[in-house]
Amino acid sequence: MEVNRHFSWRSLVTTTALCFFHIAAGETTLGQTPQMGWNSWNTFKAIINESVIHETVQLFGTLGLQKAGYNYIVIDDGWANYSRTADGYLQANATGFPSGIKALADQVHAQGLKLGIYSDSGLLTCAFRPGSLGYEERDAQTFASWGVEYLKYHNCGGFEGMTAAPQVRFGAMKNALEVF
Repeated sequence: MEVNRHFSWRSLVTTTALCFFHIAAGETTLGQTPQMGWNSWNTFKAIINESVIHETVQLFGTLGLQKAGYNYIVIDDGWANYSRTADGYLQANATGFPSGIKALADQVHAQGLKLGIYSDSGLLTCAFRPGSLGYEERDAQTFASWGVEYLKYHNCGGFEGMTAAPQVRFGAMKNALEVF
């Protein structure tokens, strides 16, 4: 099967130009530089815990990644409990993260690194934890109160029966993050 390389390059150039246009227009202050860091998903999937994060933080120093500009440690899906608190807040999986996300963020920050976390624009995450749909402001506020500085926001829980388009759902979280 032959691939039309000119079309692919045109698409890439157009997409890149549009991204720069939006940034140049001052439409957002989020995501203006490429993220450099580590994400737990590729190795651990949804089976992640705070010990892995502590070890990864240490490796950033040992391997010289931090000196090379890598500064994000991102906890992907699997960090949250399977249900929200009675008043609707996300909570960490107590087995994997017994110290909680705030304490973990403080420890990551103490090493000069930044903590990122995962959520989803749908009802559920890929690992069937609570998604942020309808809780965007509450979740953004929670992440900020924990000291989280990066959000990997997914569309895994955007099931067919949902009425809001992904652009609307992602926009709701973007707006919530800009407040906090």
